[in-house]
Amino acid sequence: MSNSSITTVGIDIGSGAVKSVLFRSDGERIEWLAKCCERIRRRDPLTLAREGYETVLANAGLREGDIDYIATTGEGENVKFATGHFYSMTTHARGGVFLDPAARAVVDIGALNGRAISVDSRGKVLSYKMTSQCASGSGQFLENIARYLGVAVEEIGPLSCTSKDPEKVSSICAVLAETDVINMVSRGIATPDILKGIHLSMASRIVKLLKVTGVKEGTALLTGGLALDTGLLAAIQEEMVNEKVKVTARSHPDSIYAGAIGAALWGAYRHQKLEQLQAEAA
Repeated sequence: MSNSSITTVGIDIGSGAVKSVLFRSDGERIEWLAKCCERIRRRDPLTLAREGYETVLANAGLREGDIDYIATTGEGENVKFATGHFYSMTTHARGGVFLDPAARAVVDIGALNGRAISVDSRGKVLSYKMTSQCASGSGQFLENIARYLGVAVEEIGPLSCTSKDPEKVSSICAVLAETDVINMVSRGIATPDILKGIHLSMASRIVKLLKVTGVKEGTALLTGGLALDTGLLAAIQEEMVNEKVKVTARSHPDSIYAGAIGAALWGAYRHQKLEQLQAEAA
């Protein structure tokens, strides 16, 4: 087994943003050297992946030749300069446990769907459950509603937290839920109450997913684009109490990077294994 450190880059192409991280692993010691996140906003994700890669290298003061493994995840399988690709469920699980070692569940809520993943202390996936294909439990849906209400994405969480009388959104379907919201606006329902209602509806589905995966206790870490939505986190915490689920939901300032982190760490593991095999073969 090699004692030298392994330097890896993880690139996570989501439907809303491209996240890149740079790590150095030396046995048990793992050092996070650089990170970069770019919202896609109609730009080419593959171009952003290249730019993100160059940014983290520059930030860490490294050259391309210093990198042992470039790992992609999410929609990143077409990144030409990558060494290997990892399934996003395994990368979010590993990245979630890196960010919060107490996590025994990772709830990944992205722009297009959500999923609950039961994990062990090493970040290995034990079981998982995804939302249905419908987009009403997703970031894209929330952004559309915010645009209709004239609210900036950054304001969604804080506004939702000020709600006194949330108006539950009855529909599971994104299109019908948007119709619900239009009706609420015409009835004069306050914006914070509409947002909190949507958050509660999303939270209800997320907590049900968690229950199905069999997570009974411990911490559930939110990852993905909606992890930093304070209103959604508060709604999930409320719903945990209502459903008598003894799991603590929390977020991390770097939750959005979980997939990229997991990719970088799995990349280091795979690189080490390949080196061992080559040494044995020699």
